[in-house]
This record gives sequence, structure tokens and C-alpha cells, in this order.
Amino acid sequence: MFCLRLRLWLQPGTQIGAVFCQSAHKLASIQKATRLPPKKVQSLLYPFSELDAYLDRSVDRTQFQLFHPSVDDMVKAEKLFYSSLSHKIDYYISAERMDHVPALQQPEVCFIGRSNVGKSSLIKALFSLTPEVEVRVSKTPGHTKKMNFFRVGKAFTIVDMPGYGHKAPKDFVDMVEPYLYTRKNLVRTFLLVDGSVGLQKADLIALEMCEEIRRPYVIVVTKIDKCGHGTLLTNLLNLQDVVKTKTTSCFPQPFLVSSLKFWGIYLLRCFISHLTGSIRLTNTSQS
Repeated sequence: MFCLRLRLWLQPGTQIGAVFCQSAHKLASIQKATRLPPKKVQSLLYPFSELDAYLDRSVDRTQFQLFHPSVDDMVKAEKLFYSSLSHKIDYYISAERMDHVPALQQPEVCFIGRSNVGKSSLIKALFSLTPEVEVRVSKTPGHTKKMNFFRVGKAFTIVDMPGYGHKAPKDFVDMVEPYLYTRKNLVRTFLLVDGSVGLQKADLIALEMCEEIRRPYVIVVTKIDKCGHGTLLTNLLNLQDVVKTKTTSCFPQPFLVSSLKFWGIYLLRCFISHLTGSIRLTNTSQS
């Protein structure tokens, strides 16, 4: 039934974007994902559904499904991630200090996280419908040394921040804190946490920094394909306990993603598009 409804939304007459690039990932588009079995489609669109059966009945599910848009809304958001002559998606500039940061008017979101948490891989997955956008990904921790700005037409900008912790730039704090404190068009910070290992000491320090700044932020749980359900749930519930007891500016719902298997990528695209005012949601409570 779920796949049938999805296919009805994606009839041949429905235009999702520009001509699909042959080099794009096979799951970059929702339309491609519908070729999978219904259960896999559900996991791709709503990753928490894969864990729901393993949770004790006493656990409140609401906190994991506050943002639960329809497939139709995800399709609308997906259109923004196709590049065209009138809506160009590209790498714009890199900056080491605030006086190097471009003065842009459109809404901005930034991604921060521990070195090797998968920031660049996640941004590459978000831009997978436009594979010509150069997002450098490295297996070496600390590869990102500057603030990298990517423009999504005139809709919004995504900023890939340097990683903290191992091999972080020496001037990480001087580079990142002024941006987070003073960037007027920053609408949300995404703090990435490795789901396979859970919160680390460096993550708790970053979380405290976000709380001190008192600007809204969201936690994204990466690499959820790198561990079993038991380990992931343990780390996730521990994270939720910290969010509930030690934060005031964090959005209660964590976003679960796998850049490798594309779990949660469509949902995150939709959330970013919603936050930046680029789309209007029709329904946030039904799938």
C-alpha cells in the first residue's frame, strides 16, 4: 500500500526536476527508490521505522517523529536539489575567518561535527542529484580545514564546517564560534554525531557550545548502517536523554542518516527546505 501510494504521487507526468544525470547515485531520487521493496522504501524515507519494533513499548515515540512530512512534501523538496540554468547549485567559496565569509542574503544552514563523523559525505549525498557539485570527501580525519559554502540557487546556502577533535584546525574555535554567534542569516546548525559510537567527549563540548550560543540547532545521527540495532538504539536513547535533560536550544528529534545507503537523506532534504522557507509543507504528521 505504501509503495502504491508513492507511485501514484510519482506518475509519469510528474516532473521532479531537470533531466536526471546518469552519473548520479542510483538512490539519489525518490523516484528511483520506489523500485525497491516497500519495506526498504519505508526505511529509506523514515529511518526510525526500522528501529521502532526494537523499542520497548514504554518508550515515547513522539520525540522521534515530530517532523514527519508526507512523501509529497519530500518530492517538493527534492526539486530544489536539482541544478538548472535558473537554479544553479554549486560550490561557492571557502573561508578561514569571518572577514573572508561572503555576505549572502539567502537563509543558511551549517554542518558541524567531530572529525570523520561524515559531514562531507552527508553533504555529498544531499547533493547527489547534482553530482557535478564538488564536495571533497576523504577517509583521513580532519580533511576539511575551512568553511566551505555551497549555494542552492537563490533558495539557501549549505556550509560545511571544519571538524573538531582529532586533527582539527588549530584555529577551529576562532573560526567557528564567531560564525555561529554573528551570522545573521544562519537559520539552523546541524550537529553531527556518529551513531555507531554514540556521544563522545568532544561532542558534549560541542553541544555545550551550541547551548551557550543559544541559537537553534539539530542533531543528525550519522553512520546508522555501521552498527547493529541494539548498539544504535543504546546510543540513540543515551543521546535523547542528554537532549532532554541538558539542552534548551536543541530540536528534540534526532535525524538518522546513512550517506552510504541513503537512509534519511530525503527526510533531511525536506527538513532543510522547510527551515529555509523554500517549501510549504502540506502535512507533517502523516506518511
